[in-house]
Amino acid sequence: MAERNFVDYVKICCRSGAGGAGSAHFARDRRNPKGGPDGGDGGRGGHIILRGNSQMWTLLPLKYRKHVIAGHGQPGSSNNKTGKDGEDVILEVPLGTVVKDAETGEVEFEIVEEGEERILLAGGRGGLGNTHFKSPTNQTPRYAQPGEPGREAWKILELKVLADVGLVGFPNAGKSTLLASITAAKPKIANYAFTTLVPNLGIVPYRDLRSFVMADIPGIIENAHQGKGLGLRFLRHIERNATLLFVVPADADDIAAEYEILLKELSAYKEELLHKPRVLGISKSDLIDEELRTLIEPDLPKGVPHVFFSAVTGEGLMELKDLLWKTMERSTTEI
Repeated sequence: MAERNFVDYVKICCRSGAGGAGSAHFARDRRNPKGGPDGGDGGRGGHIILRGNSQMWTLLPLKYRKHVIAGHGQPGSSNNKTGKDGEDVILEVPLGTVVKDAETGEVEFEIVEEGEERILLAGGRGGLGNTHFKSPTNQTPRYAQPGEPGREAWKILELKVLADVGLVGFPNAGKSTLLASITAAKPKIANYAFTTLVPNLGIVPYRDLRSFVMADIPGIIENAHQGKGLGLRFLRHIERNATLLFVVPADADDIAAEYEILLKELSAYKEELLHKPRVLGISKSDLIDEELRTLIEPDLPKGVPHVFFSAVTGEGLMELKDLLWKTMERSTTEI
């Protein structure tokens, strides 16, 4: 059910409201049969607005809403009365939602804070009434501005999962088992590749009632940056993770080589990902004995802290939490 409810990409057609026309009215009554211009301005057209909502985790509410249309502004009227503004449409989205122009692919903005509001598509301005065009040489202007038309555009909304720690690894490396063992999350776990099809989030309890958020990203394979496997669809989720935990199983043929392939994929997708703090977690350590672990140690990648752990037996999990917390604290201090 969770997989069906998780939507991280939608394409919608947005149409903002047209501005109302200004009024070309003149004041006329029994006492003043030749009064001056008193036409009011038209109301602006409705905006389409995005609002950040930290309680949302998916773009599912927008999946079947292909057209979003705001209201039109009302025309101005006599006695300098401004027309009513068109009704705005407010779309609530999860934090980490990125907006792109569907035609150019250009990133326009990103929603990252609770309650943050950004105009996705602005409504047309209302036209000026004839009052604004009165001058010493033209006491009775008989014209007013029409309202600006609304705008129409296709927009792409992409969700990038926000988390303190993101799990990076090949399919079936043990990422989901780790998440399930140290959080209350219940990801799908099975002994085949691509068991995880959507990102899963969990809160990791830590010492002194502290905690941090961990995200299980679907497995990466070689050439994922070219769209292989689940490829580009999920690589973007790694962008929003503060620290990256590379998970490589202890029974891999070459732990260092697998780590380098994962690193290469992240670099090919977006080089800035290499600047994120990294930790290497060697999973399934219950499959090897102490002697084999000693032989593996010298061949592990240099310059990246590592820890052996087993999500099944619980071995090394506290050590892993300590290392992740220390890495996150160090990166925060450096910033």
